[in-house]
Amino acid sequence: MPRGASEIPDLRLERLNKLITTFMTPPNLLLSNLFESSESDSSTIKWESMQGNRGMTPFVPPGAPAPRYSPPGVAKHSAEAAYWKEKMYYDEEFLNNLRKEGTESQYLSAKSRLARDLLSLRGRCDRRKEWMIVKMITSGSISYLSQGGVKISVDYELPSDQNVTLTTDYKWESGTKRDILRDIMDAKIKISKSCNGKVDYALCNSTVLKFMALDPSIQTLLQKMAFGDGNLFKKVGGKIIGVNTKALGNLLDIDNFIVYDEQYVVTAWLTANVTADSTTDIYVDDVTDFEEGGTLRFHDVSAGTYEDETISSVNVEGGYITVSAAPSTSYKAGEDKVTMTKPFLSDDKFTLFASKVDGQPIAEYKKAPFGLDRHYGIKTDTHEEWDPEGVWIRVQNKGLPVLYQRDAIYNLTVN
Repeated sequence: MPRGASEIPDLRLERLNKLITTFMTPPNLLLSNLFESSESDSSTIKWESMQGNRGMTPFVPPGAPAPRYSPPGVAKHSAEAAYWKEKMYYDEEFLNNLRKEGTESQYLSAKSRLARDLLSLRGRCDRRKEWMIVKMITSGSISYLSQGGVKISVDYELPSDQNVTLTTDYKWESGTKRDILRDIMDAKIKISKSCNGKVDYALCNSTVLKFMALDPSIQTLLQKMAFGDGNLFKKVGGKIIGVNTKALGNLLDIDNFIVYDEQYVVTAWLTANVTADSTTDIYVDDVTDFEEGGTLRFHDVSAGTYEDETISSVNVEGGYITVSAAPSTSYKAGEDKVTMTKPFLSDDKFTLFASKVDGQPIAEYKKAPFGLDRHYGIKTDTHEEWDPEGVWIRVQNKGLPVLYQRDAIYNLTVN
């Protein structure tokens, strides 16, 4: 490149890094904003977790030695930090418009495009961090790839009796014996007895919220004569437009009742052709984040069309996704792709947790060093191509969420 991409002000590293770091973590990424971050000395993250936290110092006679104390239920953990990155390419035409003099409209357009692309990369990078924290809280484990493509699974060892699946009669949508308030109170009592933690967060998505809002017992308790102002439903002109989660939180004595509908999209490119009405094993370049029960969307990139099928299984070792029925259209390897849109919280999950126990946070995000400069946190860098002329912009991050109090979380599968 005659003058070099480094001479373009908006592509200088100091500007890119300043721009990427000024994008605050989106407010709808709840758990990334809730837990603090700290730096780890190395990419191997080590931490201790515990169960129970309600001891009391014993009496001893004056002059006697102090009894030795050992924290209850302590477990030692160690795992390699997860690493994720992504890049975008800008060709000569775009770069020339970005630097072209005397054409302000083209310059502003290219500059705006650069800002938009960086915002998108930052958002995708932040969602990966949020995904890890959500998985830790709601599933008790996460899986990712380490050096050499080896799959790592981290088990946070949540207590099995605090991960409860309701039987058919007690399911929240249609169970004949359902008792939503009892289920939630049982969970709160269990956490309190286990670690002396007070539940201050409840998480669910709008589907689970609907189960609660339409439950006759809850509606009765929230009638004006029985509780508060009877404002379970938000109304405009007498028409119901939503559910007042604050009223539910007050009823349940939970400070933060959060309806969390944030979603993420997983994308993979086909590595083998898909034949219409025949192929059910779909080979792609990365199956890591696809999940059984999800909806696999097939995209014909050139035609701009798509169709959906249900994922029946995912074979990580084999590199393919099996769908319950073959798509009705053929798709080409290397040209077409598949996607899966997935909510962070599933339609059957209700999660409660105490964010602090004895004044200490139950979890933290550990940032790990990466790169030759031992960088911590999100980082942007560039690489210039000579022929054809262009520039790559890359965003990367490395770290791992850790859980210190294993029994401060209670997960209900309600449907």
